[in-house]
Amino acid sequence: MFALEWFFVSSETNLSIKAECQAARREALIAVRPALIATFTWGLVTGVAMVKSGLTESAAVWMTLFVYAGSAQLTSLPLIASGAPLWLIFAAGLIVNLRFLIFSAALQPYFQSLPWYKRLTYGYFTTDMSFVLFMPRFGDADIKGTAAQRSFFLATIVPGWFTWQTSSLLGIALGSLVPTAWSLDYAAVLALMAITIPLANSRPMLVSMLAAGVTAWISQGLPLRLGLLAAVVVGIVSGIWAETALKKKR
Repeated sequence: MFALEWFFVSSETNLSIKAECQAARREALIAVRPALIATFTWGLVTGVAMVKSGLTESAAVWMTLFVYAGSAQLTSLPLIASGAPLWLIFAAGLIVNLRFLIFSAALQPYFQSLPWYKRLTYGYFTTDMSFVLFMPRFGDADIKGTAAQRSFFLATIVPGWFTWQTSSLLGIALGSLVPTAWSLDYAAVLALMAITIPLANSRPMLVSMLAAGVTAWISQGLPLRLGLLAAVVVGIVSGIWAETALKKKR
């Protein structure tokens, strides 16, 4: 689908629209490059963790291809290893990924004109990084749902998917060779921090990050990774409040 969508945008007969799409795609590819470092590290760690938790290599491969959600995968692995009931595993993954309901509500105006199956496919490929890169660029756009906006979004999610799958499959292949004592999860956290900290380039973004960080630290003892959901909600609400307050002050 994305190949056809990419071709459709590239073959746009309106030269001005085609130029806008090409410029948006180049901008997105430049913006997403630093995020791919964190994506590769996180995918590698997740691939290793799946094998270390007791999954067979074939089961781990199917999981990374169909689930494509690092936080949900890492949340479900301890439950799978302990023999938890299936409903609990699905419930834990659902709770961790509830933040995508917020992302979907924010992205809805940009993709509402597309058929349902395309929107569903975009939802599968959407990640935290693609949302973070897209919304600051087009959040205040007067016209939403343009071809250039879809080009920008495509140019963030497609490289992210290929990077994740490559690194995750590599982690699965190397899982049996990596000693548990290496604690690769710290490397993934450091990589994510290196990408997210530079995003604090405005007061609303800084308020949002601080609020989310404090909430995550306070609520880390909650079951089923509910602390992650609480941090996302508090971070978004705090960022919106800070941006509104700043606009009123101006």
